[in-house]
Amino acid sequence: MPADKLPPARWGPDVLRTLIASLALSSLTACSSFGASGPNAQAVGGASKHPVGTAPIQIIEVTDAVARQAMAASRSQLFSETLGDVPPIGSIIGRGDVLAVTIWEAPPAALFGTQAAFGANSTGAILAASSGVTQQTAIPEMMVDSGGMIQIPFAGTIRAEGRTPQQVEREITSRLARKAHDPQVIVRIERNANSNVTVVGDVAENSRVTLTPRGERLLDVLATAGGVKQPIGKMTVQITRGGRVVSLPLETVIRDPAQNIRLQADDVLTALYQPYSFTSLGATGTSAEIPFEGTGVTLAQALGRVGGLKDDRANIRGVFIFRLENPAALDPSVAATAQRTPDGRIPVIYRVDLSNPAMFFVAQSFPIRDKDVLYASNAPLADLQKFVSIVSSMAFSVIGITNSIP
Repeated sequence: MPADKLPPARWGPDVLRTLIASLALSSLTACSSFGASGPNAQAVGGASKHPVGTAPIQIIEVTDAVARQAMAASRSQLFSETLGDVPPIGSIIGRGDVLAVTIWEAPPAALFGTQAAFGANSTGAILAASSGVTQQTAIPEMMVDSGGMIQIPFAGTIRAEGRTPQQVEREITSRLARKAHDPQVIVRIERNANSNVTVVGDVAENSRVTLTPRGERLLDVLATAGGVKQPIGKMTVQITRGGRVVSLPLETVIRDPAQNIRLQADDVLTALYQPYSFTSLGATGTSAEIPFEGTGVTLAQALGRVGGLKDDRANIRGVFIFRLENPAALDPSVAATAQRTPDGRIPVIYRVDLSNPAMFFVAQSFPIRDKDVLYASNAPLADLQKFVSIVSSMAFSVIGITNSIP
């Protein structure tokens, strides 16, 4: 009678040992795969067969030329190149500006003979002459009306819009020359309603900052608004001028004085808090989301921040960067034929071969971007080692069990 048909009570030790070993081996061969942290290099290399939506994935080997193309596409537009450093604004009067006008008259004063204050539309009588001292008359602050005009007692209606305070002074003096005794006039812009910059975003105080002939620069205006509320390395400043919008990391503006440009009237300065990060997975030193500064990091820096690769697991020929890429960062021949996702980008996997020493120089210029996934696959021998470890463990378990059977 076959052994498997014998009653358990009649099974001998040799039969039990054979049965245990057979069950262990059958369970081992039934395993189609071992646990892993992600696809192996071969599987990633075949990812072009699995599109993202309707856009096939592009597999691109990282070379010096590819790194240069990606670096050029990731270079931020500089304020100095796109907007320029405009000259300081002149003291040009506009509608809504508030002016202060002061008039002096030499003795014997005939028109402004005593201390007096006149309203913007006052047409009071001529004053009596004073006692031989120069008289000063301060006219209350007046706003340039919707027609660009102001009213000066005894001088009448004067156009102020589009003129400098000095030009308005000369016209007032000219009109008073035949009425007052050697009049002297000073016109000042007390509050400028037309030369303002709007500051919004993650600043201490959203406000409108008035520009002066001094020529306030970006950091001056930002400081006037109380500065930013978040760490400088995570802040981006955006300037909206007319139909143009240009952004730069705040740290770049601080490091490069050429980017600390003068602002002009009606600019909108926005401070944006943008915490950039990439995700590290696989056989790297750390599997985590890694934050980085607005000025960016390179592949070499990213590998350093995750603790490098695990030398007992990682495939140095199978390091990958997963990215939805801007078409401008790719070779024109690839970008022209590649299908794109609905937002206009191309799914790309960059493959890095770190067995090539020259790649460590390339890695110093290849940029890592926000939301990239850095993945290091397992080496083929790592799976073999895992297989041998499992077999050894099961073998010792079988030996222990069979030795315990009398």
